[in-house]
Amino acid sequence: MSYNQIGHRNSDSVEVVAGQVAVTQITSITTGVTVDAYSGVITTVSQTVAAAGEADIVVTNSKVAATDVIVACIKTHTSAGSFIAAVSAVAAGSFTLRLTNLHASAAGDNVLVINFLVLKATA
Repeated sequence: MSYNQIGHRNSDSVEVVAGQVAVTQITSITTGVTVDAYSGVITTVSQTVAAAGEADIVVTNSKVAATDVIVACIKTHTSAGSFIAAVSAVAAGSFTLRLTNLHASAAGDNVLVINFLVLKATA
């Protein structure tokens, strides 16, 4: 697969986002992170989200406008429990990532690695 000179569209006309940034959360599962990029990877702390529980992480990101669409997914799941990642709020300069443990009895017990992508949009 080849990329054009600016690196945003490949030969199949698929958008490619350059400049992915990685950050690692510290302290607790609800500690916010800062990542100023259109795409990134967030590694959580070794978390203990209860069975059927949720945790919100505020991601500060200067690239985000209130009208943007944020897509998030779990890249690597090494924890007990069954997690999904979703975006619960978007504001100018930030979004809130919600981690939900769908498992009925197993709490989380390790890190999750989450990918995100900012899709620029207008109202």
